[in-house]
Amino acid sequence: MNFIQAILMGIVQGLSEFLPISSSAHLVFTSNFFKVFKGIEISAHTNEEIFFDIMLHFGTLIAVLIFYRKDITEIVKSLYNAIKTKNYSNNSAKLGIYIILGTIITVIVALPMEKIAEKLVYTPAIVGILLFFTGFILFYSEYRSKKTAQKTSLDLKSSIIIALAQGIAALPGFSRSGWTIAAGLFNGLDRLTAAKYSFLLSIPIILGASMVYPFIKIDLHEALTFNWEAILCGTLVSGLVGYMCIKYFIQFISKFSLVIFGYYCVITGLFTTIFFTFFT
Repeated sequence: MNFIQAILMGIVQGLSEFLPISSSAHLVFTSNFFKVFKGIEISAHTNEEIFFDIMLHFGTLIAVLIFYRKDITEIVKSLYNAIKTKNYSNNSAKLGIYIILGTIITVIVALPMEKIAEKLVYTPAIVGILLFFTGFILFYSEYRSKKTAQKTSLDLKSSIIIALAQGIAALPGFSRSGWTIAAGLFNGLDRLTAAKYSFLLSIPIILGASMVYPFIKIDLHEALTFNWEAILCGTLVSGLVGYMCIKYFIQFISKFSLVIFGYYCVITGLFTTIFFTFFT
């Protein structure tokens, strides 16, 4: 791990976490491209690399918390008042309940796939295939959204389906933001509402992974050997880039469709599958 790699991967994470192009896939591709060009075995993934990936996600989590700080504060206050008064009619309180329920559903769906997801880190060609498939999900979601009336408020059914999509997207190549936004479009949500809920729903999952994994998988003596300067640098970069990405992505999807990202996923997925199949 060096500063150039850390900065590059921070930029990749910051861009790809919120764009519907699978940040996990791009981290797999970037890390393995480095290995190929350095002559290192692709299977040689260390705990430092895995921990660095988690820290990169933590950086983009901070970006979400800052960007949506007012919404998050309102959700927490409304949910507290709803529990206190036993009146759950407030929309922000409902949103808080949907996020809690969605997080539980995500964990139930994602946990059984944990081993598969870990193995996919060593098989970037398959990750490319999954990214290719994500492209078609984006195409179809845009096609479907044009056939249904768009709504700006979330309901229980939509929140459950979006949570199921987030759980499935635990696999690298299945874009979390792409699948959750697409699931929202399938159920008649407009792009802005689907994207906002997608980003808010990511908070508990990323926070949980950031807090739980290091204590389970990594001991203190091993952590002391990590290149913390590079890790913290990459984390900072991912947060800064992630914040700007949220800001301009929200502006983008208010005017344009996700089709361009569908083409990107198809082309990138095809290229990486060919590269890692025939040239490594």
